[in-house]
Amino acid sequence: MAPAPAPAPAPAPAAGAEPRPPALLPLLLPLLPLLLPGRAAGLEVQRKFLSPTPTNNFALDGPGSRVYLAAVNRLFQLSGGELALQAEAAVGPVLDSPLCHAPQLPQASCEHPKVLTNNYNKILQPDPEQGVLVVCGSIYQGLCQLRSMTNISAVAVRFPPGGSDAVTVFPSMLNVAANHPNASTVGLVLRRSGGGGGARLLVAATYTGFGSPFFPRNRSLEDHRFENTPEIAIRALNARGDLAKLFTFDINPSDDNIFKIKQVAKARHKLSFVRAFLQRGAAPPARRPYAYLALNSEANAGDKESPSHSLLARICLGDAAEATLNGSGETKKLTDVVQGTGPACEKRNIQLQPEQLDCGAAHLQHPLAIVNPITATPIFTYNGLTAVAVASVNNYTVINLDSAMKVVSRRSISVAYGEPVHPIMQFDPSDSTFLYLMTSYQMTRVKVAVCNQYSTCAECLAAADAYCGWCTMETRCSLQHECTNFTETNFWASASEGVQQCPSMTILEPEINIEKEKPALIIQINGTIPNLNGTNISCDYGNNIHTVARVAGDYANQFIYCSLLPREKYPAFPDNQDHVIVETALRVNSKNIIRANFTIYDCKRTGNIYPKRACTSCLSTKWKCYWCPSTYMCVSNRSQCEDALQMKKKIDCPRIVPVSLDPMPTGTSRDITISLANATFSKETALECHFGTDRTFEARWVNSSAVECVHVLLHTSEKSHLFPVNLQLKDRPDRFIDSPEMMTVEVYNCGTGSADCSQCLGREDLGHRCVWSESSSSCRLSTESPQISDVCPAPEIKKIEPLRGPLEGGTLLTIRGRNLGRRFSDIRGAVRIGSVPCAPLPHRYVVSEAIVCQTGEAPEVFSDVVTVNVSREGKSKERYSYVLPVVQSIAPPNGPKAGGTRVTIRGSRLDVGSELRVLVNGSRQCTDLSRNDSTITCTMPSAELTTAVRVCVQFESRSCASYITFKYEKNPIITDINPKKSQISGGRIITLEGRGFELVQNVSMMVRGIGREQTSCKVHTDTVITCPSPAASNITAGSKPAPVDFYLNGRLYTDDRPALDEEMYPEEALHISKFSLEYYADPQFFTAKKEKWIKHHPGEPLTLVIHKEPDNLGLESNEYQVKIGLISCEIQIVSDKVIHCSVNESLSTSERQLPVTIQVGKFNYTVAMLHLGGGETAIIVSIVICSILLVLSVVALFVFCTKSRRAERYWQKTLLQMEEMESQIREEIRKGFAELQTDMTDLTKELNRSQGIPFLEYKHFVTRTFFPKCSSLYEECYILPSQQLSSQVGSQVQETHPLLVGEWKIPENCRPNMEEGISLFSTLLNNKHFLIVFVHALEQQKDFAVRDRCNLASLLTIALHGKLEYYTSIMKDLLVDLIDASASKNPKLMLRRTESVVEKMLTNWMSICMYSYLRETVGEPFFLLICAIKQQINKGSIDAITGKARYTLNEEWLLRENIEAKPRNLNVSFQGCGMDSLSVRAMDTDTLSQVKEKILEAFCKNVPYSQWPRVEDVDLEWFATSTDSYILRDLDDTSVVEDGRKKLNTLAHYKIPEGASLAMSLSDKKDATLSRVKDLDTEKYFHLVLPTDESVEHKKSHRQSHRKKVLPEIYLTRLLSTKGTLQKFLDDLFKAILSIRDDKPPVAVKYFFDFLEEQAEKRGITDPDTMHIWKTNSLPLRFWVNILKNPQFVFDIDKTDHIDACLSVIAQAFIDACSLSDLQLGKDSPTNKLLYAKEIPEYRKIVQRYYKQIHDMPPLSEQEMNAHLAEESRKYRNEFNTNVAMAEIYKYAKRYRSQIVAALDANPTTKRTQLQHKFEQVIALMEDNIYECCSEA
Repeated sequence: MAPAPAPAPAPAPAAGAEPRPPALLPLLLPLLPLLLPGRAAGLEVQRKFLSPTPTNNFALDGPGSRVYLAAVNRLFQLSGGELALQAEAAVGPVLDSPLCHAPQLPQASCEHPKVLTNNYNKILQPDPEQGVLVVCGSIYQGLCQLRSMTNISAVAVRFPPGGSDAVTVFPSMLNVAANHPNASTVGLVLRRSGGGGGARLLVAATYTGFGSPFFPRNRSLEDHRFENTPEIAIRALNARGDLAKLFTFDINPSDDNIFKIKQVAKARHKLSFVRAFLQRGAAPPARRPYAYLALNSEANAGDKESPSHSLLARICLGDAAEATLNGSGETKKLTDVVQGTGPACEKRNIQLQPEQLDCGAAHLQHPLAIVNPITATPIFTYNGLTAVAVASVNNYTVINLDSAMKVVSRRSISVAYGEPVHPIMQFDPSDSTFLYLMTSYQMTRVKVAVCNQYSTCAECLAAADAYCGWCTMETRCSLQHECTNFTETNFWASASEGVQQCPSMTILEPEINIEKEKPALIIQINGTIPNLNGTNISCDYGNNIHTVARVAGDYANQFIYCSLLPREKYPAFPDNQDHVIVETALRVNSKNIIRANFTIYDCKRTGNIYPKRACTSCLSTKWKCYWCPSTYMCVSNRSQCEDALQMKKKIDCPRIVPVSLDPMPTGTSRDITISLANATFSKETALECHFGTDRTFEARWVNSSAVECVHVLLHTSEKSHLFPVNLQLKDRPDRFIDSPEMMTVEVYNCGTGSADCSQCLGREDLGHRCVWSESSSSCRLSTESPQISDVCPAPEIKKIEPLRGPLEGGTLLTIRGRNLGRRFSDIRGAVRIGSVPCAPLPHRYVVSEAIVCQTGEAPEVFSDVVTVNVSREGKSKERYSYVLPVVQSIAPPNGPKAGGTRVTIRGSRLDVGSELRVLVNGSRQCTDLSRNDSTITCTMPSAELTTAVRVCVQFESRSCASYITFKYEKNPIITDINPKKSQISGGRIITLEGRGFELVQNVSMMVRGIGREQTSCKVHTDTVITCPSPAASNITAGSKPAPVDFYLNGRLYTDDRPALDEEMYPEEALHISKFSLEYYADPQFFTAKKEKWIKHHPGEPLTLVIHKEPDNLGLESNEYQVKIGLISCEIQIVSDKVIHCSVNESLSTSERQLPVTIQVGKFNYTVAMLHLGGGETAIIVSIVICSILLVLSVVALFVFCTKSRRAERYWQKTLLQMEEMESQIREEIRKGFAELQTDMTDLTKELNRSQGIPFLEYKHFVTRTFFPKCSSLYEECYILPSQQLSSQVGSQVQETHPLLVGEWKIPENCRPNMEEGISLFSTLLNNKHFLIVFVHALEQQKDFAVRDRCNLASLLTIALHGKLEYYTSIMKDLLVDLIDASASKNPKLMLRRTESVVEKMLTNWMSICMYSYLRETVGEPFFLLICAIKQQINKGSIDAITGKARYTLNEEWLLRENIEAKPRNLNVSFQGCGMDSLSVRAMDTDTLSQVKEKILEAFCKNVPYSQWPRVEDVDLEWFATSTDSYILRDLDDTSVVEDGRKKLNTLAHYKIPEGASLAMSLSDKKDATLSRVKDLDTEKYFHLVLPTDESVEHKKSHRQSHRKKVLPEIYLTRLLSTKGTLQKFLDDLFKAILSIRDDKPPVAVKYFFDFLEEQAEKRGITDPDTMHIWKTNSLPLRFWVNILKNPQFVFDIDKTDHIDACLSVIAQAFIDACSLSDLQLGKDSPTNKLLYAKEIPEYRKIVQRYYKQIHDMPPLSEQEMNAHLAEESRKYRNEFNTNVAMAEIYKYAKRYRSQIVAALDANPTTKRTQLQHKFEQVIALMEDNIYECCSEA
């Protein structure tokens, strides 16, 4: 807490401080020098420990060897210093309720529901003497545990103890801490005075306002007294003693040890506790030791007169009899806080009114309000402080302040970005230079001083860092204990002693004459330096020059005598300098500890450096120099000159007195007189005049103080030149008379620099006598006396600019020309634009050549010439126009408030005038202006708020042209960058994610410290930007991440974090980047055998395998680029170690060698060289071939002579065909390989369904599963028409089953009796004996077919769906009969087929029980597999008529042709399914019906299939141009006929290009010309391939016929390609089916498998194979295979014949996996079996493991299973019309009435209960009604 203007400060000192609350002001005052701006030291995070949950508390053991950290639900024990984890314990979450007592209370019971509750730590206090750590949490009403300090995972003392050690426990002993996550609790372990044993625990806890209800009054004083937790209490903590007293209030009676506010007043007296601490140090015997509580009191929070206070409560820790709670200072009572009886009251003699007492409750209530608050002035204020730590170091009181992100004091460092620091920081007891602090998720050990950052003593001590000081003999800034001999005097200087204590030395005679004989240095020692007597000391002059030194003087005033370095080793004097500064250091024990400078000077150099003022320089220098007039030299010793004392000051020197001379023309002779002062020369002294040229002139003495230079003749070719005037001694050319202020003479040349008359005559103002000659157009010297100047020609204006300006004027108009006036006065008021004056500016006027004037205001728009009137008038050829600029718009109209948006202001005549400003909000300027006639471009400044601002375009600083509005929006936010790694060469694409990027015009990225340059980025969308990473210059791979800066619109991106106070902490206000980039070494590539040459024969396909060293970059496949020369190599496989790529085109080139290069970003590496051709081997082979050919040619000649031409032609054809076949096979195999490697990755990327899965409702699932095909009862298939979805989108008819219809449709007059009959029949069916006899009777009838049996089983399931427990028992009884029948024959055949009623009942039972699992677990992978199959089939060509496809799993459906298909992306618009337009991918071989299907699938993917329009109901229109459009159909007049068959139209037929625009709409009338494509007659139509009839083949040429027959088996590899692509989806599905979820175990499966095992055991069947077969037949084959083959039972989708064929192959693989018999496969086996042969053994293991897991599950009782079945019945109550089902069952009963009656009579149980009569009664009721109804009808 920061000091605040409250009645009392609430300090929170750290451990180790000495808090004395009554004297807070003296404690805080020493902080003042520490916190001054600019005086800061360093902090350094040394160790961190990350907690997985938010932290709550931490504590240190005594010596600091362990750190205890308490977080939510976790406790950690860390090693001191290293913060390494030693032990941990989980303490939550637990089932708890704040309204329930702790479960540890034996008598506690609770009606309230309990939920999993997090445990927030409230108290963490070590008691080293007992070796226990007191850990109290917010759960169980604030329960405490005593854990071992050596291993916190162990509980040291279990309380309450269990077993035989049980003790009586009251709620008050358990309710210790606050029971709410946010309520405050502080604790403190106290020792009894005098070491009398027994620790106590002081606890202060905020009243939370809710808790467990009180126990019933049981007359127990203890129970009555402590119904809930007091606010402040002292409790017993003797963990080794009587546990019955543990956590009890320390003294009995407990009056003096608790502070408790009355129940009715608690809500108005909230106490929030901050810290509990002990007063340390020796207290006098008379004084009691005290504990202190820092708290905030919200007493009378509702009363305006009583604001909340920060308080400090003092608690006396005297004898046991005197331990009481006391307020500090004078006290007054809080309202409703009562004072009880007790020893403290009696001793203090406090008199209270009777109504204020509440002695019946026996609580001692101590007031805590302070009458006289302690006041202190805050010395440091900082927003957001969260923690304080105080230490006393080297006469300093040091405060560490922590803000929400940083340690602020002294130098801020970032500990944890965005995390607040816990209020309590503690210094390490073992090393006080380290500080422990805690943030939301971290425990950190921070070094409080980093002294080595200061290189000098002044920096070290000026930093005022209490920990740092100067170690003199080691010349470094260090901690005190790091300095050698720091305990001895003057070896270490602390900051408290001030900078003046820095060691230094003073040289007593710091200036030494170069001519001095045997000079020595006397050095005085200052500051903190130890006694140097007895040490090895010397003076060090650098360059390895040392001289001996000795110590003199006493210890208080040490002096050093040192010989000066030898004369020959003096350093050289710098040029133009009369002295040299030499540094010397005092060297002690071979280390320079202090240093100082002295000066060596030379007077002779003083006089020689400035010869024109030698005497003045000599007498004004700071050295001891003298001027010698006789020799005219500067000397260092006056004995060298007799008259040296004549001049003592520089004012005595002879010198020239400067006077102003008239300008003189060039080449004209003149005498010049020079005045002298202090001239001590005799007239015989010969002097010469010197003008800085080679020539000197004679000087003649006029008098004793004047000299005349005779016939001075000076020349210049410049317009004017100044020559210096000097006098020098004739016999001493290098000696001059002083001229301290340089005297000059001006020489001018009329012929130079005067191009016109005005310039020439204008020179008279400068004193130049020049005249203008009009005839020669030249300026010359005037030879006559001055006269009135001639009149010059009229002004000539050559150019004016600008040519336009605003009406308001103010434009600076520049006029250039000739004769524009001789002086400014000539043109004042002489410039006009038409009638409007233009005011010339004096400082911009160039005589005769240029005038700059400011235009006046014009009344209206006009243009006119510019006139200049100087005695004559001159006019411009160009006209100047006054115009009205117009501002129309600004674009973009908005931008981020950070500024930098480059805006374009549009309008007309915007380039007018000389000055333009664009002002934002009237004050800030838009910068970097550029403009033309119609646009102004500039960069917007930043703004404080997001708001619309006025933008003013201001011409010539006048009023605004007009106002336009620009809106400042919120700054773009970058949330993350990926990847966060780059190779050193850079160029990796980094993706920025965030929002608001539409406001960004340009982005650049820079990596601070290591990036060579900024890189330009690209904005893609509002949320995505990509940047190439910069190359790194100075970095080693794998070093720590470097901060990354982004510049959005040229402005450095910073997220909106609180900025540091820049004035107080300038160096801390640096930008801290949120993002960082880690650089790693460039990836390393090499060929398989690391060879540098790869041989390749041109014309052959090339596949390269490039190996790669593993790295940390995590590169994606699209980040690699491989090239062979300039040809790209298509990458097909990328893994961590290998890259595969292939080249499709020919590599034929003139070059024999091509480099193989791989590129990653900007990193280019040549892996190897590709050598084309065979080389030497090829030469040898060619020679051999030539030899063979030579032999063959002789043979060929013979053959040619003997064979006919026809035979030769036939041979050539055959050869050609073989080559062609070989080429085709090679190409097909290569394509198959490439597809196999690439399809998997492609499909995974494409298959991301964003929509939900179209599950069928339960009722439709049931009807489709139970009645898969229309039964004899429902020949009409129950398909009823339903309304269309909308006017635009047609929908299919919707399936409606009679069993789902709301009511039973029978004539009303028949309803009562029929309902009674059905009700009675239902009662019979619910009789177990009747139903079993009924089923057996029907099954014995020969005409009761399998179809009838299945139908009866499904009807029974519907009828009994509401009583699944009963249905299950019936099924079990019937199954027992079935098992009995099978066991006598071949038990392995049981349940193999569905030929009996009970087998179909089992199927239905499994469907009901497994539905939830199917929907929640298997549904998604199954649906993804179907989507993947469909997607893969659609990737290649599909023959629309035969249904065969390039990609399939089923050999019979494989298209065994090489049909080249190219994808086409079409832009389709369709007003349906909630979307308007999409890009749809189709193949150019697709028919138009296939294209329509793909379009419908793209548009309606979020809509169930039953609601899609049909293909026949929509038209597809192609907009070829803006005017032409075509309706596209499968067959039309343009269809091609081949071999008498019409070919269906495709995209390629219509030549529809990539990106074509199509529109699909609902058709008004169906296309009657074409039925469903697959139903077309193959004799008349075909799509991709013609039927392979022999009758057709002979019609074609031989070659065509051959191409159709090319080894179709080679295309079987496509089955493998498809299988490989779908493998992951299939694996996911099988794992989902054959896995057990922990949260939802398969109860029904376990129950049924246990039933089968029980039946087998009863019959002595022990063969495990038999059990495996029974289980397989009952679940995988009975249920799962049915679902796998029929996805339409589960989803609302379209199952095409081709998908059905693929699913059959998958279902077969599943059947094989569940089978026990080994597959005997060979080359002749069907491909459908061979395809998954390799995976079957692995799948079998999964099946067996699944059965074992089921077997190992705990068995279910009948009650548990019945509860589960009842829940299933309840879930789907009222879904089915059971009356209809009963009526359908009744039809079977009626058909076999006599047989059923006979069976009921034959069964003794049914006969005894007369069930046959009840059955006859049903028949009678139903039949009478039926006759009546029929007759009425």
